[in-house]
Amino acid sequence: MSTPQPSALIFSRDQVRQVDQRAISEFNIPGIVLMENAARGLALQAMQMLGWPHRPMTGSVLIITGPGNNGGDGFAAARHLHNHGVQCTLILLKSPDSYKGDALTNLQIAQAMNLNIIVAPEDPITALSNLEPNTLIIDCIFGTGLNAPPAAPYDQVVNFINAQPALVLACDIPSGLDCDTGKPLGEAVRADATATFVGFKQGFTNSQSREYTGQIIVTDIGAPARLVKELGWEAPRS
Repeated sequence: MSTPQPSALIFSRDQVRQVDQRAISEFNIPGIVLMENAARGLALQAMQMLGWPHRPMTGSVLIITGPGNNGGDGFAAARHLHNHGVQCTLILLKSPDSYKGDALTNLQIAQAMNLNIIVAPEDPITALSNLEPNTLIIDCIFGTGLNAPPAAPYDQVVNFINAQPALVLACDIPSGLDCDTGKPLGEAVRADATATFVGFKQGFTNSQSREYTGQIIVTDIGAPARLVKELGWEAPRS
């Protein structure tokens, strides 16, 4: 998929944020419902990258979670993958007590399910290096809100991901990529595929972004179509 399809809507950082906020405030959709839908789409894409439905899924998945709702997406996706028999490991780059709201709820569910969770905010590279190789890495570190270069140790984690032979799936946007320009802010994850939520991000129209996003799969999070159409815009037809 080299360019956005004419029917796929495009959103700036501010516009996609408004989709979430207005879906919650105007349409009474709980934020955790939006997160659940996003996580299911993310997990489905991960399963397809592991071979489903054409062959039995094999291998293991490493989900690297940063602060905020991208981490929450990762916690919920791990639950879905676990329920489908996929071996998952969650690496937390933030302390569990730093999470709030919907992300915290999904972390608590993952903890109650006794999923394999490694907390490594101080020395994540050592924790990552001690793991057995994984088939797929899911990047849930930063989302569309990032507007400055990832600081240490996040930049080191991005470099670690890029050095692995595993397939890489980005959650919404590759960590380190600017949502509006499609340019890396510093170190940025180079994904094989990106499960992006609601629609294409404005930066994806920059052809240079494709070396970071890989294949882009738009995932519906259940926001009302009227709201999505109001806030998004169509890619220019060639």
